[in-house]
Amino acid sequence: MKDESVQGEPRLIRSRGLRIPFDPAFIDRRKRRLLRSGQYERREIEAVKALVRPDDVVIELGGGIGYMSTYLTHNRKVARVHSFEANPDLIPFIKRVHAANGVTNVTVHNAILGPRKGRKSFHIREDFLASSLEAEPTGKTSPVTRIEQVEVVNAKSAFREIRPSFLVCDIEGAEAEILPLPDLAGLRGAVIELHPQWIGEAGVAAVFNAMIRAGLTFYPRASNKKVVAFLRDW
Repeated sequence: MKDESVQGEPRLIRSRGLRIPFDPAFIDRRKRRLLRSGQYERREIEAVKALVRPDDVVIELGGGIGYMSTYLTHNRKVARVHSFEANPDLIPFIKRVHAANGVTNVTVHNAILGPRKGRKSFHIREDFLASSLEAEPTGKTSPVTRIEQVEVVNAKSAFREIRPSFLVCDIEGAEAEILPLPDLAGLRGAVIELHPQWIGEAGVAAVFNAMIRAGLTFYPRASNKKVVAFLRDW
């Protein structure tokens, strides 16, 4: 499969019917290969493809390059996506991805969720996917290039205002800290990528307990290794 060339974007990678701007600052050779072969975020995509409905309002924690939010709106036709991404360097690229696909129903928040409003240090690394809130997280060796102060949004308020019906979460080990905070009772389902190598057994238990309190049950049919799905009344 060859990359496309269109107005405003000299090269676009085709991936699952989506158009992803080819920018070496964000898309290295490996990501390009995974995108072109349809393997990028494959487990998460397969889970949301099975569970997300066209009328869902989705809250996405960890926007990445904007691939998931674009897939949700372009391929699953969801009503709305609110995407939270802490890394400020990614925000312009996410918007480029949305523009390349005609996406207009995603609200991108350069922020993280937390117990209260404020600001928090976010460590940006050479490998942007390794950027995180932690100065020296276990298992991450990419050096920090700079530290940015990122907005913290009250998690309870965010869920109350957005009223999501579905959650998609990939926040590099912060899931154990953040997911127990808001009231998740309004969710119909969730797809979460766990990072047990960072959050440990206790962190995995915290995520499952948060789902159980919300009335959501582990759904094995749509789960695959570290990507776990939860569903109400299945």
